[in-house]
Amino acid sequence: MLREKFASELKLAMKAGEKRRVETIRMIAAALKDRDIEARTTGKEVGDEDILALLQKLTKSRQESAEIYEKNGRPELAAQEREEIAVIAGFLPQPMSEAEVSAAIREAIAAVGAASIKDMSKVIAELKARHAGRIDFAKVSPLVKTALAG
Repeated sequence: MLREKFASELKLAMKAGEKRRVETIRMIAAALKDRDIEARTTGKEVGDEDILALLQKLTKSRQESAEIYEKNGRPELAAQEREEIAVIAGFLPQPMSEAEVSAAIREAIAAVGAASIKDMSKVIAELKARHAGRIDFAKVSPLVKTALAG
């Protein structure tokens, strides 16, 4: 489904003459093709969940680059990275609010029957299965740890 969206959005961007959008969507397609090739060697198939993870990785990489450019006095390159982030974000599902994240953590803890911090990986796996692409797992890990500790 996401692959089809990339193709249709690329066509629209090309017709509209949106150079940055075209370049960014092509970059996404190239990264996806690399992921497909990598998956072929292991015999797996790249699904929407994997594509969402790839998009999040690309976004994080662009954010880090933008920060580095800002620190080194290159605002034009930082602005370019931020434009790419905006295009990539258009393909990601809407992130969950803090209240939704808290509720999802409670549900996941109940679903896996987690009782202590030892069960943290089970809870994270459950969250990834249910809410891939909508939660920043780097930020959620401490919340899960706190919920399991207290």
